[in-house]
Amino acid sequence: MKKQITIIGGGPSAFLLAAFLDAEKFTITIYEKNKTAGRKFLVAGKGGFNLTHSEPIDQLIKRYTPNNFLDKALLNFTNIDFRNWLNQIGIPTYIGSSKRVFPEKGIKPIEVLNAILKSLKEKGVIIKYEHTFSDWDGTGNPIINNKTVQTDYSVFSLGGGSWKVTGSDGNWVDTFSKKGIKTKIFQASNCGHQINWKPNFIEKHEGAPLKNIAISCNNVIQKGEAVITKFGLEGNAIYGLSPQIREQLNIMSKANVFIDFKPSLTLENVFSKIKNSTFKNRTQILKKELKLSVSQIDLFKTHLSKESYLNIEFLAKNIKYFPLELINTASIDEAISTVGGIDLNAISENFEIKKMSNQFCIGEMLDWDAPTGGYLLQASASIGVYLARHLNEN
Repeated sequence: MKKQITIIGGGPSAFLLAAFLDAEKFTITIYEKNKTAGRKFLVAGKGGFNLTHSEPIDQLIKRYTPNNFLDKALLNFTNIDFRNWLNQIGIPTYIGSSKRVFPEKGIKPIEVLNAILKSLKEKGVIIKYEHTFSDWDGTGNPIINNKTVQTDYSVFSLGGGSWKVTGSDGNWVDTFSKKGIKTKIFQASNCGHQINWKPNFIEKHEGAPLKNIAISCNNVIQKGEAVITKFGLEGNAIYGLSPQIREQLNIMSKANVFIDFKPSLTLENVFSKIKNSTFKNRTQILKKELKLSVSQIDLFKTHLSKESYLNIEFLAKNIKYFPLELINTASIDEAISTVGGIDLNAISENFEIKKMSNQFCIGEMLDWDAPTGGYLLQASASIGVYLARHLNEN
């Protein structure tokens, strides 16, 4: 007789878990509280649908915080494995110039979701919509729509705390905490960070991009781009430093980051280009010799004294190591992802809740972090597959 597996939440981890469970051993049911599944999956696709990242797996696993937590899952189901599986269900992919992986041109996010749901339906997976988990009964079975669901295994894939409009609101935390399962408060990640710009600067340069830069925090360097906003800075060059920035903000209520405006040049190269330029006007030198933008040059003019701006050595150092003070993060609902949720000490290496046997937590409801660029989706998929293979062996 087949055993019952109840999956609560319809997101990437839940989909991949269901896809890799042995349908000969299990009856698989996904309970989703919304009218449709994968709403956050679709929202994530609006800005360019990064399915995963193509970098070698030994580099990819280093992108996650905390270190080593996801190693087994990622090695068990790699970015190559994920691309192969997507291809099998009719979603061929390609590697973009950024080394991120996308569906082949012309394939929309909804088509990817529909291909996944079609593969689950063909496998016999049942998806029940508008079904909300509220608690457990006295025997440890989940209560869904105020009724006990008898099951052999419960797997929770309830998401983090960002993008409430998709249903990922984190309201489940109190229910788990009351059960004695250790949780952490949600904090914003992959989000904008607040800077007190000088009024005359932000009036001119709000919305200006800072391209081909590198930002560092706590000796971690993130290359990419950022955008100057009235609030502060946004973009992948700052998103990828969320763990380091958050750590400083939590300790000191501020964080110090440093921008390298010319990561392709050494400090000596920058100094030499300024010193040996045939242009006499300092602004012209920065524009012509170093290809700096108007907003970048105005940043130096605004934050440096006239003497410092005209001092070649001091200016070169600031071009390579420009300090900015961050004073806050954007709100959780403006964040791409969150950290917090289920404390990692509360689950086993197989994602089982230590205090509740045959009950598991997967995906973004766990307290781990990753930058944008396909890493979040890859880890969610890998966790689902890892748990599926563990349960198949039981």
